[in-house]
Amino acid sequence: QLVESGGGLAQAGASLRLSCAASGRTFSGHYMGWFRQAPGKERGLVARITPSGSTSYADSVKGRFTISRDNAKTTLYLQMNRLQSEDTAVYLCAAGEGSSFSSWGRGTQVTVSS
Repeated sequence: QLVESGGGLAQAGASLRLSCAASGRTFSGHYMGWFRQAPGKERGLVARITPSGSTSYADSVKGRFTISRDNAKTTLYLQMNRLQSEDTAVYLCAAGEGSSFSSWGRGTQVTVSS
């Protein structure tokens, strides 16, 4: 089970940190990712982190967002800085093997006002 938290309303330029608490699985051995879906748009990958801690990001968030994981707490994080109105979306946490994500959270809403 994956449960996201930390979303909310923020002004452009502000920061938010999302968390994803994982239970019922071996967290440390899984690839983890953050996705987002805005109204009328397809869901897209925001950031991904491998079991060894290697990270990758969508071009639109590089330099602003940071994904991290705490295996002891079985928690995934997404630090979002310099938020833009284009970042408004439902953010979902996902777990999987390699590039295939099979488990999903229900999402947390992030709304950025300009």
